[in-house]
Amino acid sequence: MIDLASLDRCFSGIIPGVIATCDRDGTPNVSYLSYVHLIDERHVGLSCQFFNKTRQNLDEHPIATLEAYDALTFQSYRLRLRFVRSETEGPLFDAMALRIFALATHIGMAGIFKLRSADVCEVLSVERREGFLEPDARGAPQVVTDGPLTELRGLQIVSERVSRARDLDALLSGVLAALDEVFGFTHGMILMPCEEADALVTVASHGYGDEAIGAEVEVGEGLIGLVAQTRTLVRIASVSSELRYGRAIRAQYGDSPRLRAEIPLPRLANAESQMAIPLLVQDRLVGVLALECTTSLTFAQWHEGFLQVLANQIASGIDRMDERDDGDAEPGEPATAHTPEPRKLGFCYYRNDDCVFVDGEYLIRNVPGKILWKILRAYEREGRTEFSNRELRLDPSLGLPAFKDNLESRLILLRKRLEQKCADIRLVPTRRGRFALEVACGFELVERETA
Repeated sequence: MIDLASLDRCFSGIIPGVIATCDRDGTPNVSYLSYVHLIDERHVGLSCQFFNKTRQNLDEHPIATLEAYDALTFQSYRLRLRFVRSETEGPLFDAMALRIFALATHIGMAGIFKLRSADVCEVLSVERREGFLEPDARGAPQVVTDGPLTELRGLQIVSERVSRARDLDALLSGVLAALDEVFGFTHGMILMPCEEADALVTVASHGYGDEAIGAEVEVGEGLIGLVAQTRTLVRIASVSSELRYGRAIRAQYGDSPRLRAEIPLPRLANAESQMAIPLLVQDRLVGVLALECTTSLTFAQWHEGFLQVLANQIASGIDRMDERDDGDAEPGEPATAHTPEPRKLGFCYYRNDDCVFVDGEYLIRNVPGKILWKILRAYEREGRTEFSNRELRLDPSLGLPAFKDNLESRLILLRKRLEQKCADIRLVPTRRGRFALEVACGFELVERETA
């Protein structure tokens, strides 16, 4: 029998499978399947999202035929199945339900477009349909090949970037650059928890310009938020085809008040392949690695295990950076303030949500906003230009958690947001656990209760 693992592209969801069943009287029924999950070398899981005729027939007569199609070669394979059981809980059900829920959140149908059961079927035989494709000029079917791109080399490069990074910013940017260099993953980002807002915030990106830095994703919303909530990797091989299917289902519900506004796809409007991987240290989430591409099938099944190994190294590197000694705990000595230019920036801090605006434009909020306000006030009142990580950790007004405060990632976010929106104000690392405030213009500080 043909090895099911070699048919991975048939289960990508790009080309829907066709399943034929019959009832106890022999009356046939043929329908499309939105999702077939490869379980092992002898079993597949069929998604049951609605109470339909296919499921009823399987209960009455547990034999079915599945027509599956390779999404690159378009070759057809015929699988003869025997229905074994339905699962409504457990690892298989959770894995299949997670993928469907990720799609549902994009189209505002969470809670409606969901998995009801994972129908496990034994694969009795697999037949390659000969003559299904027209032969090319050489007399043989056209075959598109692909495969892993030097996994060991990729692991080596990413490991080197992690181990040699001198700070968190270099670690995150180096990892994303390495994934592009070795595997051609041109668009990626790393998001880290923002506990005070129950969200993730983007602290590093590759391929998006400056737009992604500071972008927030609520835990549980969309692909990235779902991965953060469940601590489980999710891979989608063809975003547009799956969204078309979901939107067709959504259209049947009209303007139901149960539907929520659709969440737009993040960053790349024409993304076809997406993968999000949780970065875990034991059971603690330290971030999410999110990758996407404009072509289908960019992420194959082998990427899941391989990138999970890389994700573990990235998570360990992030955790190591967070534990580094801050060095001298004493605050920096006051320094003579730079002579400001005539132009002045206007900073406004809103106490109700710790939000900072510059010249009327949103800059940053939450803990990074409070940190910025602290150092700008220290500069204005005392002329101070040097600060230490430890003094920030010891300041109760900032509200940093006592354990694993993600201070380094918050400072990276603050530094990058200043570079984007306010280049005359800079935070410059000076030595381990210390940074300097560089001011190239004058500024005024205003504090208000609410916007």
